[in-house]
Amino acid sequence: MNIIKKILSRLFMYFIMLFTITISIFPILWVIMSSFKTNGEIMSGPFVLPAEVNFNAYVYLFQKYDFLTFTINSLLVSFIPTLLSVLFFSMGAYVIAKYDFPGKNLFFGLFVVTLLVPAHSRTQPIFSLITNLNLYNTKTGLALVYLSGGLAMSMFILKNTFQSIPNELNDAAYLDGASFIRTFFTINLPLAKNGMITSGVLMFLANWNEFYYANLLISSSANRTLPVVTILFNSMFSYNYTNTFAALTVVVLPGIIFYGLAQRQVQESLASTSVKG
Repeated sequence: MNIIKKILSRLFMYFIMLFTITISIFPILWVIMSSFKTNGEIMSGPFVLPAEVNFNAYVYLFQKYDFLTFTINSLLVSFIPTLLSVLFFSMGAYVIAKYDFPGKNLFFGLFVVTLLVPAHSRTQPIFSLITNLNLYNTKTGLALVYLSGGLAMSMFILKNTFQSIPNELNDAAYLDGASFIRTFFTINLPLAKNGMITSGVLMFLANWNEFYYANLLISSSANRTLPVVTILFNSMFSYNYTNTFAALTVVVLPGIIFYGLAQRQVQESLASTSVKG
């Protein structure tokens, strides 16, 4: 009976895993596969395979509507704030994690509280600030908004990461005559690699898929990002499903690839901080 129970339990576990994977992956695969179909094949049903694989929709997007420019815009406003956040926010998180100073808990609590504040509630002050700085309709202004928006999440993840690093390593480094800067860059930063990758991946994906502020702060077509362009594109060509699915694939696929390359580090970081942090 025990063997039968174990077999049934394992089969049930595999069924749940398979069901979860299917409902998670199928919509993405369907969008990608539909970008190679004709309108007629798409309307025939979701499980109909394309008669032939062609890239006409992608050629149309990048030649007719210059999706390459929009892709570069999205990469710039997503990657640069991510890189800066990992570099600078890690320093602040390290100080909060390793040093005691008056008001430290209150200071960190303010960061955490901002995670509970809806992003849309900050629309008026952000719009006024960007306008007064003459950064409206610029990629720089949008990148600064993304950089500030990722502050709380990055600090929260990185603080837990640095807390999981033994203090004895820092003490030994100081006894050997290492400075604060050298201790941070040569000892703590390499050990916090997984946490930094996790913070970077989450921030990049949030910036890459962000629509609200990209639509609010950018008015010219030359500076628009992929999520905004895709919505406008879909409203203009809603009858052409092939081109619509191709546009959605261009938006979705880079984020999936980026996460896929870093998924091991992300999982290790989340597991280690949940146990040690």
